[in-house]
Amino acid sequence: MDIVSYTDARKHLKAVMDRAITDRTETVVTRAGREAVVVVGKEEWDAIQTTLHLLSSPANAARLRAAVGQLDAGGGAERELIDGETALR
Repeated sequence: MDIVSYTDARKHLKAVMDRAITDRTETVVTRAGREAVVVVGKEEWDAIQTTLHLLSSPANAARLRAAVGQLDAGGGAERELIDGETALR
């Protein structure tokens, strides 16, 4: 995570945005006397929002943690994905 002042972020806005996208580096932009903001890429933001949604239900969060635990313990099997058209035949 990078931390820059508002002035520096403004001077180097393209570089800040490029790092957020290509390096997935969050940048905290500090502002004098005001709350800081964070610059993240859109894909990263979408992933964060999806994770928050999936974990918002305690029951769903418990199921996901149990599934991850099973995979970490060696359970599970790799399967080939099929597309929707193949599945409907």
